[in-house]
Amino acid sequence: MKSKKLGIILNGVTGRMGTNQHLVRSILAIRDQGGVVCGDTLVIPDPILTGRNEDKIRALAAKHGVERFTTDLDTALADPHNEIFFDASGTPYRIGFLEKAIAAGKHVYCEKPTAVSFDEALRIAEVAEKAGVKNGAVQDKLWLPGLRKFQLLKEQGFFGKILSVRGEFGYWVFTGEHQGQPIQRPSWNYRSEDGGGMIVDMHCHWRYVIDNLFGNVTRVFCKAATHIEHRVDESGQPFKCTADDSAYALFETDSGIICQFNSSWNVRVRRDDLLTMQVDGTEGSAVVGLRKCWAQHQSTTPRPVWNPDIDSPINYYDRWVEVPDQLAFDNAFKIQWELFLKHVVNDEPFRWTLREGAKGVQLAELSWKSHETGGWVDVPVLD
Repeated sequence: MKSKKLGIILNGVTGRMGTNQHLVRSILAIRDQGGVVCGDTLVIPDPILTGRNEDKIRALAAKHGVERFTTDLDTALADPHNEIFFDASGTPYRIGFLEKAIAAGKHVYCEKPTAVSFDEALRIAEVAEKAGVKNGAVQDKLWLPGLRKFQLLKEQGFFGKILSVRGEFGYWVFTGEHQGQPIQRPSWNYRSEDGGGMIVDMHCHWRYVIDNLFGNVTRVFCKAATHIEHRVDESGQPFKCTADDSAYALFETDSGIICQFNSSWNVRVRRDDLLTMQVDGTEGSAVVGLRKCWAQHQSTTPRPVWNPDIDSPINYYDRWVEVPDQLAFDNAFKIQWELFLKHVVNDEPFRWTLREGAKGVQLAELSWKSHETGGWVDVPVLD
């Protein structure tokens, strides 16, 4: 088998997600395992880090043994060895970077949201399609172990007819106001002018999760809130929060399944995981977490009797069975990276395109429209 070093520009990966999930656990992990087989070619990633802050990218490169880095993105784009451009920069800057990369003939892959507006997200997808470059958007949650176990149950007909989904996501993000409890998320997440906000962040995720697992979203009803109005930034300075930090939404689908997702940075967790989805069907139910999945069949469902005068005689956790690990689950981001590399090198199918990413931005915009109007909003079909 022939081997090939494939130059990949990693732009703006100095943040937590870019460093941990894309650089370390995806690109470097693929490199360290000896590459990924793409048809008759063993492809070995050859990353080059790009960004505005030379000190940051130099330190990141040195820490992880990456030989190539530069603040000169134009030169990196001009190098024919670099065939793929990946962007994990701030959302307000993404379109400009993608346009440059597409104009340079690079295949493009990027984090979500793909743009700050649906019009721009759809436009950049069309620009990539017209240029004939391979393109993709990160939709990592589809490869989480818990969701894959759910999908197995679904394919085996465990649920009968699926009726509804109730998703709970989030945790308590400290404001930084109290000594010994520093912030654990970047302050830009709470400023709309910097691309922050719960809806634009998480409804992009919920769109592809619902579309792929339950049915295409057709309508949305949403209420957003900024529950905590002031926080402290990385330098210890207080600032006013201008973005929503919580969103409560209902989604209708073309399959008839009703999905409810609550998303909040102001909730203390008393559930099985930071994300759980309870899926109820006529024959069975499941509680789906990031890595685990618990199921209860119709035959083992208890028969509760409403009596508020005594403690419940039923332990409602008892009759749930954990779906076992039947294979080793790799990192979700890495799995999608490998699929994209196979798409670029061997033209293997890859449906998680910029156009699919635009659907997430579309749902975020329409969720805001629902919040502003106080009513249901239709989600037009995007081919």
